[in-house]
Amino acid sequence: MGHGIASMLLVALGGALGGMGRYAVSNLMAHLLGKTFPWGTLLVNASGAFIAGGLLGYYGAPSAQPLWLFTVAGLLGGYTTVSSFSLQTIELWQSGQALRAALNIAATLVLGMVMACSVGC
Repeated sequence: MGHGIASMLLVALGGALGGMGRYAVSNLMAHLLGKTFPWGTLLVNASGAFIAGGLLGYYGAPSAQPLWLFTVAGLLGGYTTVSSFSLQTIELWQSGQALRAALNIAATLVLGMVMACSVGC
């Protein structure tokens, strides 16, 4: 198996596991806290930023090493989500919940930066 194919398989495997993790966490948070605010997406994005920041702080600059490809590009890439964040924010806005939409934007950006920097800066 070539190095390029092995790298793609590591990213694919990590992405599949990360996507399943996101689905599980999002559903759990919706069950526990309701669906009036996208708590699950906020949690996965914040915790993913925290883990990515920790890995960056521990291992240094990103590289094409197998562990980095699996965990950051694959696992965390599949676990965190900009698309769900964007769609849920638009849904809040379109349903007349402008304050919740703005809160989701601010909380996601600020919490993501704080979490990534809490270990990696």
